[in-house]
Amino acid sequence: MAGLYIHIPFCKSRCIYCGFYSTTHLSLRDSYVSALCHEMEMRSRNVLFQQLSTIYIGGGTPSQLSISHLHDIFKCTDNHFHVDGDAEITIECNPDDVTPSFAEALKELPINRVSMGVQTFNDERLKFLRRRHSSEQVLEAIERLRKVGIGNISIDLMFGFPNETLEEWESDIEEALNLHVEHISAYSLMYEEGTPLYNIRSKQIENGLVNQDEEDELSVKMYELLMEKLEKAGYEHYEISNFALKKEHGSYCSRHNSSYWQGIPYLGIGAAAHSYDIDSRQWNVADIQQYIQAIQRGEIPAEREFLTDDMRFDDTVTTALRTNEGINLASLTDRHRDYLMARAQKYINQGLLAQEGDSIRLTKKGLFVSDSIMADFMYV
Repeated sequence: MAGLYIHIPFCKSRCIYCGFYSTTHLSLRDSYVSALCHEMEMRSRNVLFQQLSTIYIGGGTPSQLSISHLHDIFKCTDNHFHVDGDAEITIECNPDDVTPSFAEALKELPINRVSMGVQTFNDERLKFLRRRHSSEQVLEAIERLRKVGIGNISIDLMFGFPNETLEEWESDIEEALNLHVEHISAYSLMYEEGTPLYNIRSKQIENGLVNQDEEDELSVKMYELLMEKLEKAGYEHYEISNFALKKEHGSYCSRHNSSYWQGIPYLGIGAAAHSYDIDSRQWNVADIQQYIQAIQRGEIPAEREFLTDDMRFDDTVTTALRTNEGINLASLTDRHRDYLMARAQKYINQGLLAQEGDSIRLTKKGLFVSDSIMADFMYV
């Protein structure tokens, strides 16, 4: 079992909050897709696995590629890997890119899951974020995807916008539930350094316009409301920011993202893409021009880091502890298990962690202080 991540860094325009690597140089799409396929060919010769159970095309905005580009990518994937017949194959899309012709073309591709960045149903906030779509286009996109047989749709939501009220956030949740999508990811708005939003925030702080305590308190209430509403609607809260409906056999949890949290190997293709193979992790250069030029020379423009047992333990803490299953204590070395339990006891006593058999996980109360707990468990 292994996954393939393909990074598509193209965006028609940049959102003010996004800290991921992306570019608006759409003229590079042909040469970039060619480089992707070349990298896939080179990497497939040395990768420790050939069987894929998940493929995730993320970005950026993958729906800015043409259908022809996507056909080329999947043809290359089939040429160099064995893809499971029931593989989860996801593409990220912007709602406004899901035109009738784009949706219809998806039927000719092996894609069976679509993830859309909705963020909010408030059109004024969408404009503030510099999102290209409207709330109406979200509804249209969902309808078009359903019509062509996409039975696994995920949407992203954000909360904690400047001046957002609890009632407005509740309205967004209700709008999301009315869509009856299989998966919802919800995140507190982050102020990533280097983004336009971070600069706006810095000026607000300088001018004394931010009451951090009040904002933190409201953010907690928003997260509590999110959990309450989604769990009541039948969604499983399987990871700190992710909720999935159950189905006849299993659930609609993101199999690809779950593999990250479970320490399953994955191969990352494209500029800024990361890879993990148990013993090491690797990341490609976050520069599309450098990436294309290096691949054309037959070189992989990447740095690689070999992992020690202590580094693997830290990775387990920051991934597995995010999930409702928590950390499997039996998977740890004696040394790391003793270290973890010695630190965990106080959080268990406080009701922030729970131990059940061979697993230790965050309680609902512990979710609100997960970052500080994970930081306390770090070994390296």
